[in-house]
Amino acid sequence: MVQHTAPTPHPKHAAWTTGSTAFAGVLMMVGGIIGVLNGIAGIATNNVYVRVGGYVYEFSLTTWGWIHLVVGALVAITGWGVLQGMEWARWVGVGLAALYMILYFMFLPYAPVWSVIAIAIGAFVIWALVTPERTTAAR
Repeated sequence: MVQHTAPTPHPKHAAWTTGSTAFAGVLMMVGGIIGVLNGIAGIATNNVYVRVGGYVYEFSLTTWGWIHLVVGALVAITGWGVLQGMEWARWVGVGLAALYMILYFMFLPYAPVWSVIAIAIGAFVIWALVTPERTTAAR
């Protein structure tokens, strides 16, 4: 009888997935804190962002401020959970990163360059969180 064992992952692959998950957690914390700061700025003053052209998804800057404040706080807390290795944080992080991408798509006329960067960061975070971490230890 032939016994099949699961192949052990290459050490570089294991390091890459572990490092990308940690990096995703750091990006979530930094992005969340920036979101909180953007939110405070939007709530405190109504002219901190100037809208570029017309857009279907228009909210007042105070509304955007509260949205950024709440979502930013949730993203930062979840990023901390990812860094602590909590399994719930990986899956909540995927959902929040998707919400983060949608939020910044809707925020494009107010900060177009940063919105495109934030959408790309959100895509990386989702990829990093759904890529399973593998260990090099034999099972």
